[in-house]
Amino acid sequence: MAAEPRRTESGLPIEPVYGPETLAGFDAASRLGTPGQYPFTRGVYPTMYTGKPWTMRQYAGFGTAAESNARYKQLIANGTMGLSVAFDLPTQMGYDSDAAISSGEVGKVGVAVDSVEDMSVLFGGIPLGEVSTSMTINAPGSLLLLLYQLVGEAQGVPSNKLTGTIQNDVLKEYIARGTYIFPPKPSLRLIADVFQYCRAEIPKWNTISISGYHMAEAGANPAQEIAFTLANGIEYVRTAVAAGMDVDDFAPRLSFFFVSRTTLLEEVAKFRAARRIWARVMKEEFGAKNPKSQMLRFHTQTAGVQLTAQQPEVNLVRVSVQALAAVFGGTQSLHTNSFDEAIALPTEKSARLALRTQQVLAFETDITATVDPFAGSYVVEAMTDELEDAALELMAKIEDMGGAVAAIEQGYQKSEIERTAYRIQQEQDSGTRTVVGVNRFQLAEEEPYEPLRVDPAIEAQQAERLKRLRSDRDSSAVDRALTSLRKSAEGTDNVLYPMKEALAARATVGEVCDALRGVWGTYTPVDRF
Repeated sequence: MAAEPRRTESGLPIEPVYGPETLAGFDAASRLGTPGQYPFTRGVYPTMYTGKPWTMRQYAGFGTAAESNARYKQLIANGTMGLSVAFDLPTQMGYDSDAAISSGEVGKVGVAVDSVEDMSVLFGGIPLGEVSTSMTINAPGSLLLLLYQLVGEAQGVPSNKLTGTIQNDVLKEYIARGTYIFPPKPSLRLIADVFQYCRAEIPKWNTISISGYHMAEAGANPAQEIAFTLANGIEYVRTAVAAGMDVDDFAPRLSFFFVSRTTLLEEVAKFRAARRIWARVMKEEFGAKNPKSQMLRFHTQTAGVQLTAQQPEVNLVRVSVQALAAVFGGTQSLHTNSFDEAIALPTEKSARLALRTQQVLAFETDITATVDPFAGSYVVEAMTDELEDAALELMAKIEDMGGAVAAIEQGYQKSEIERTAYRIQQEQDSGTRTVVGVNRFQLAEEEPYEPLRVDPAIEAQQAERLKRLRSDRDSSAVDRALTSLRKSAEGTDNVLYPMKEALAARATVGEVCDALRGVWGTYTPVDRF
């Protein structure tokens, strides 16, 4: 009796041998094209990394703004080409550090930013006209973008010189991550306002990073990751078009964010399939004429969920393989996780090693010497087709439900991801899925490791900073600005303009979000089962 074939993470069979017959009838011209041309299967740029490598980012942020600023300067000195900011949970949820709900979480998983003063410290001595900054912030993404703009203005940097990305992808928060504030409808309105504001005020800024990464971390397989991510992207495009924007006016600034796992071949195929699907959706459904509107440009982060606290040095190997998959898949920027992140925040040394991993790939190997090294691979082309079909089937189910928001409200994506996560955990527990150092090849005793820890005194320090800020500022100016913000939120005016006035008057992140909570309310999740 023949053995069952191995299967991909998406559950598709992997054949032991692939040959020319695998691609019988394969129309290379329409399915592949050439690099830099529709449907962008082979990459969004004609030269890819042969001219210059991908942007090397390191995701960092912890404790106070001053501590994170010091880490950013270290990363820049070590060759990081772009900053990527992690914010603590209170900031992500739109609460000030001295709010009761923030207790115990200030500065823990990212940097605490309560006001324009914190943002000024965070980027002190870093010329914002010369660096590209990505900020992982969603529900209050508009606030952090405006704080960044205000710091740039204080540095004398024109807003049309600022470059970077805000994640600003709230739909995946309802599906997988949970750092939402407002219900879906006003959240989408806020995102459309960001699109319009940036087109007029910060034209080089990427207004959204539509994220599959967090869904993958929650358990989504590759087919689910690209299907649910692209379905969310379609929802954002529809929202902007319904608000009166022309697709070619905002679509070139859309970007995506994916995970890269250790299953290298399927990951390469995933990225190729995602580019092809998005190009066709933008061209055929939305009538995008600008090739830049049809390009799926994306940032990649290696898979944090696959890192282990056991034998953490093995994570260096995992991250190297994951980074290779991202590069072979054609990423535009990359963050490599530090080997100790399953234990605690990365140390300075481990963060430097993670960056060095990218630098070795870019400058010591030959993978940047040619465009799209996997083109024509029997196995990768077959996997790309299969993944595309699987993702399109899932996207069709979401369309049948009425689109991404309607599916979210029915709990569809969340429940599908939870099923997959449960299956993976069962496989690990039973040993049918090997995790080196966890269920095979264990050590009798783990070696001691001293992790980086955040000083709990930070919470009191932030509270004191807020107390001084509130006593020093013009309270009447803050009140007037927040009243203007509430009126805009009640109507149809773009809320970013009065929001900027409030933040410039030194209103806090929590105060601005509370003003919007008072108008829009908050979101309560619904479980499908």
